[in-house]
Amino acid sequence: MHYIYLLLAIIAEVFATSALKSSEGYTKLYPSLVSILLYGVSFYLLSLTVKHIPIGVAYAVWSGLGIVLINAIGYFYYHDTINLSTIIGLLLIISGVIIVNLSTNAH
Repeated sequence: MHYIYLLLAIIAEVFATSALKSSEGYTKLYPSLVSILLYGVSFYLLSLTVKHIPIGVAYAVWSGLGIVLINAIGYFYYHDTINLSTIIGLLLIISGVIIVNLSTNAH
Protein backbone atom coordinates (compact mmCIF):
# COMPACT_ATOMS: atom_id res chain seq x y z
CA MET A 1 0.00 0.00 0.00
CA HIS A 2 2.93 2.33 0.70
CA TYR A 3 4.06 2.29 -2.91
CA ILE A 4 0.50 3.00 -4.06
CA TYR A 5 0.53 6.14 -1.89
CA LEU A 6 3.90 7.03 -3.41
CA LEU A 7 2.61 6.50 -6.95
CA LEU A 8 -0.46 8.66 -6.24
CA ALA A 9 1.79 11.33 -4.70
CA ILE A 10 3.88 11.36 -7.88
CA ILE A 11 0.82 11.61 -10.10
CA ALA A 12 -0.61 14.46 -8.00
CA GLU A 13 2.73 16.29 -8.10
CA VAL A 14 3.03 15.93 -11.87
CA PHE A 15 -0.48 17.26 -12.45
CA ALA A 16 0.17 20.07 -9.94
CA THR A 17 3.30 21.09 -11.82
CA SER A 18 1.42 21.02 -15.13
CA ALA A 19 -1.28 23.21 -13.60
CA LEU A 20 1.45 25.49 -12.27
CA LYS A 21 2.65 26.13 -15.81
CA SER A 22 -0.93 26.73 -16.95
CA SER A 23 -1.50 29.18 -14.09
CA GLU A 24 0.95 31.62 -15.74
CA GLY A 25 2.54 32.72 -12.49
CA TYR A 26 -0.64 32.27 -10.47
CA THR A 27 -2.46 34.84 -12.60
CA LYS A 28 -5.15 32.37 -13.74
CA LEU A 29 -7.52 31.32 -10.97
CA TYR A 30 -8.48 27.73 -11.79
CA PRO A 31 -5.05 26.38 -12.72
CA SER A 32 -3.67 28.14 -9.63
CA LEU A 33 -6.23 26.47 -7.36
CA VAL A 34 -5.64 23.08 -8.98
CA SER A 35 -1.90 23.48 -8.51
CA ILE A 36 -2.17 24.40 -4.83
CA LEU A 37 -4.68 21.64 -4.11
CA LEU A 38 -2.70 18.93 -5.89
CA TYR A 39 0.59 19.93 -4.25
CA GLY A 40 -1.18 19.57 -0.90
CA VAL A 41 -2.50 16.14 -1.89
CA SER A 42 0.93 15.13 -3.10
CA PHE A 43 2.68 16.15 0.12
CA TYR A 44 0.01 14.46 2.23
CA LEU A 45 0.41 11.19 0.31
CA LEU A 46 4.19 11.50 0.52
CA SER A 47 3.86 11.95 4.30
CA LEU A 48 1.94 8.66 4.47
CA THR A 49 4.63 6.99 2.40
CA VAL A 50 7.54 8.03 4.60
CA LYS A 51 5.94 6.36 7.61
CA HIS A 52 6.97 3.02 6.10
CA ILE A 53 9.60 3.72 3.45
CA PRO A 54 12.90 5.48 4.25
CA ILE A 55 12.56 9.17 3.43
CA GLY A 56 15.59 9.17 1.14
CA VAL A 57 14.19 6.34 -0.94
CA ALA A 58 10.69 7.80 -1.06
CA TYR A 59 11.98 11.23 -2.03
CA ALA A 60 14.34 9.81 -4.67
CA VAL A 61 11.46 7.96 -6.32
CA TRP A 62 9.01 10.87 -5.91
CA SER A 63 11.31 13.51 -7.31
CA GLY A 64 13.05 11.32 -9.90
CA LEU A 65 9.93 9.94 -11.51
CA GLY A 66 8.27 13.34 -11.21
CA ILE A 67 11.13 14.93 -13.15
CA VAL A 68 10.96 12.30 -15.88
CA LEU A 69 7.18 12.49 -16.20
CA ILE A 70 7.01 16.29 -16.20
CA ASN A 71 9.66 16.37 -18.92
CA ALA A 72 7.53 13.99 -20.99
CA ILE A 73 4.45 16.16 -20.44
CA GLY A 74 6.47 19.26 -21.28
CA TYR A 75 7.62 17.67 -24.52
CA PHE A 76 4.29 16.22 -25.68
CA TYR A 77 1.80 18.75 -24.29
CA TYR A 78 3.68 22.05 -24.00
CA HIS A 79 6.01 21.35 -26.96
CA ASP A 80 9.15 21.96 -24.90
CA THR A 81 12.36 20.94 -26.61
CA ILE A 82 14.47 18.10 -25.28
CA ASN A 83 18.05 17.67 -26.42
CA LEU A 84 20.56 14.85 -26.05
CA SER A 85 21.94 16.25 -22.79
CA THR A 86 18.43 16.26 -21.30
CA ILE A 87 17.83 12.67 -22.37
CA ILE A 88 21.15 11.55 -20.87
CA GLY A 89 20.36 13.39 -17.65
CA LEU A 90 16.92 11.79 -17.43
CA LEU A 91 18.43 8.35 -18.00
CA LEU A 92 20.92 9.02 -15.20
CA ILE A 93 18.06 10.04 -12.90
CA ILE A 94 16.17 6.84 -13.72
CA SER A 95 19.33 4.82 -13.14
CA GLY A 96 19.89 6.53 -9.81
CA VAL A 97 16.34 5.83 -8.64
CA ILE A 98 16.73 2.17 -9.60
CA ILE A 99 20.06 1.90 -7.78
CA VAL A 100 18.66 3.56 -4.64
CA ASN A 101 15.73 1.15 -4.66
CA LEU A 102 17.90 -1.91 -5.19
CA SER A 103 20.37 -0.91 -2.48
CA THR A 104 17.84 -0.40 0.30
CA ASN A 105 16.14 -2.93 2.50
CA ALA A 106 12.88 -0.96 2.58
CA HIS A 107 10.90 -3.70 0.86
